[in-house]
Parts: sequence; C-alpha cells; structure tokens
Amino acid sequence: MNTNSSENPRRSFLKKLSAGVAAGTLIPLSVLAERNKKSGIVRASNRSPFHVKLGISSYSYWHFSPERTPIRHVIEEASRLGVYGVDILHRQMESEDPEYIKALKKHALIHGVHLNCLSTHQDFVNPDPEERQKSIDDTKRFIRLARDLGVPCIRISAGRWNTSGSFAELMDNRGIEPPIDGYTEDDGMRWAIDSINEIMPVAEENGVMLGLENHWGMTRTAEGLLHIMRTIDSPWLRVLMDTGNFLDDMYEQLEAIAPYTVFVQAKTYYGGGRFYTLDLDYNRIANILHDVGYKGYISIEFEGHAPSDEAVAESIGLLRDAFST
Repeated sequence: MNTNSSENPRRSFLKKLSAGVAAGTLIPLSVLAERNKKSGIVRASNRSPFHVKLGISSYSYWHFSPERTPIRHVIEEASRLGVYGVDILHRQMESEDPEYIKALKKHALIHGVHLNCLSTHQDFVNPDPEERQKSIDDTKRFIRLARDLGVPCIRISAGRWNTSGSFAELMDNRGIEPPIDGYTEDDGMRWAIDSINEIMPVAEENGVMLGLENHWGMTRTAEGLLHIMRTIDSPWLRVLMDTGNFLDDMYEQLEAIAPYTVFVQAKTYYGGGRFYTLDLDYNRIANILHDVGYKGYISIEFEGHAPSDEAVAESIGLLRDAFST
C-alpha cells in the first residue's frame, strides 16, 4: 500500500478528535453526564447495583377455580401493567402440545414479556418407589418442557408426608405433620435427596435451573431446604424463595436462604388470604435481598379474595415501592 498517497485513517480520526476538543465542538463527558442527570437520563453503570424485575405468577389470576384462566390472558395483563415476566403454573397450561407451546412463546414475544419460570408439582416423600419414580419422570418432562418454552428455571418441591386430613389442618398445625407410620423424617429426607439427584443430569443437559421452594414438608424450614441443596451440591439446584411459606421466624429464615435464591415468588393477600394471611414487611424483605446482591425476578403471587385485576395492580405498586424498581 502506498502510505504517501493517503493518510492513515486512524491518525486522521485522532487529528479530527483533537481539533474538535480544541475548538470546543466536542462535549466533554463530565458535561454530558451533568446534562443527562438534569434531563433524567441515567447511565446504566451509575444505577444502584440492586435492580430487580417484577413479574406475575399466572396463579395470581386462577387459584384453581373451575374455570381455568388462560396463560395468554396473564401475558396480556403483564404487558398492560408494565411488568417484565410471567411465571407459568404448569397445572394452568391448556396443553403440552408443541403448537400450544409455540403459540405461548409467540404471544409473549409480541407482548414484550419474558416467560421466566415454570412452577411445577411433585412429591418425593413417598415410601412407594414406583410413586417416587413417577414424580422423577414427571419432573424430567417438566425440565424439557421448560427448555421448549425458553424458560430458564422451574420450581420444584421436595414433598411432604400428606398425613394431614386437609390443607387447612396442615395450616392449623403451622405446616407440621407426622411421618407415615413406620417411617421417619430421615427416610423422607433421603427419598427427596435421592430423587432430586436422579433429576440433576437432565437439568444440566437442558440448561434449566431447578429452584427448590420452601414449601412445607422437607422444606418447611430453611434448615431442611439448605440441607437438601448442600447435600446434592449441584450448580443447577438453587432456592426459589416464597415469601409466604415460612410461618415461624419468618425473616430469619428468609435471610438464611437469600444467598442461594434464584427466583422469588412474592405473596400478597388483598381481600384476605384464601388459606391464611401474613402481614409481610416487603421493605424488610427487600433489604434482605439487597444485602445478598439479588438481581433476579420478584414474581407476584397474589393469593387473596379480592378481584385479581385490581389486586395484582395493587401488588405491583406495593413491590415497586419496596424494591424501588
């Protein structure tokens, strides 16, 4: 190349840049920053490191009523209300057929909403190996379903003894129930750990995080939940925090699981809870999550008797104030 016939482009650019600064035609970054601050523009690097996204659990619009609320409707509501994500309750889905899955993904994309979690049900606390295997196989199927939906995380439960006469009785006993005759808590814990261990390779293979929820039974306490997670010791198993599922020493237990949390379901109870009502201090919960650097979703799980369209909007305001989103 003949370097004498034309100036090096990089050198030419630097000369123009220097000339612009000298002539005052280029604005220094410090001046731009001050102008942006006055106009309300904030550079991403200057934001608080505590930045979470709000979402909605589809359960907030259904509550297992006879008429199932379509997931499409929840996606539309999330978009209308200006939140980022929808946590799909598996039992609320109309189908697992590929065409239905593709339609949900398309609907979410069009409405600017992320499908962020698939909340599933399983129970590994059962003395019958065939029943445990059914839950294992179901959970493997849920993982593949999440992959097809583009969902990065599924909620799983370890299971409970189911010796309570009803859920109301379980709540009256603050989530405590006796083991099946002839078995112990250690048996239940072993079944849960062995079952989840069998599932972990499928989660890793499909790139889907398992969020173990604090949900009665073996995970009624932070101690039980963390024992399972640490024993399995997989980077693909972490905690899904439900803010309304610790009935004793609530904030201390939320604080214990917070460092391992990858997804949060935030309970609200407008109109009175369907099963029980907790007076949750979301400013305190926000501080707990802030202190561990949590940056994931806060998914509203409204569980009251008020109309869902009103209560979810109220919940968004409550959580936006608490989390400063």
